[in-house]
Amino acid sequence: MSDPGAVHAVIADLSAEGEELDRIVAGSGHEGWALDTPAAGWTVAHQIAHLAWTDRAALLAVTDADAFAVEVEKALAAPDRFVDEGAEEGAALPPAELLARWRDGRERLREALLGVAPGGRFPWYGPPMSAPAMATARLMETWAHGQDVADALGVVRTPTARLRHVAWIGHRARGYAYLARGEQPPAEPVRVELVAPDGEVWAYGPGDAAQRVTGTALDFCLLVTQRVHRDDTGLRAEGADAEHWLRIAQAFAGPAGAGRAPRGGAR
Repeated sequence: MSDPGAVHAVIADLSAEGEELDRIVAGSGHEGWALDTPAAGWTVAHQIAHLAWTDRAALLAVTDADAFAVEVEKALAAPDRFVDEGAEEGAALPPAELLARWRDGRERLREALLGVAPGGRFPWYGPPMSAPAMATARLMETWAHGQDVADALGVVRTPTARLRHVAWIGHRARGYAYLARGEQPPAEPVRVELVAPDGEVWAYGPGDAAQRVTGTALDFCLLVTQRVHRDDTGLRAEGADAEHWLRIAQAFAGPAGAGRAPRGGAR
């Protein structure tokens, strides 16, 4: 994505996603921050603390590679704990202080990403990232953790066109989902056709692929971020490879997620 306008657009979408979640938690009251979310052991405060912690890591990656390298060493030393420890530290803060920290980090990251030169790349926990790739990844995570918060608070969010970024990562990460489970990704491609919130169809993959996935963008995004069980979606798979992928899909980096237990029916 070398078009400056397109880069600015995805960063603007990241800001909008954060602002929407901000409005939800800011109006939840002190007691809302202590509510359990669907993620085992994590309250609403843990979810926001995790986002603030990851934004800080991303800011270091963009602005101070040496400082970020120290964070990578910490992650390598405690791969099973460093994410939870970051969330625990922030969740212990008073809600107002945690909210202020998250807001400050979001704004600092936005400014840093806007300042990255076209084609510029910086380190990350996996392969090096570009500014639009980082903004897209942060949007995906903000949306996914925002779903956990919304579920805890009983809020039904209105799907937006920003889901396009989540769906794009979900399709692009298909091969990684297999590798994260020690499986070999199939050579045959999958065509994905999703109905967007406004009725438009978002398509990914070759149009003539025999393996296909169709359904709503919301169901697909919930599934690839592992916020819903496969059986609780209305997604349709044509082909054994397509169906297996939907059973293991994940749009996020790291170990294979456990996913969510089935609720007993499509949304």
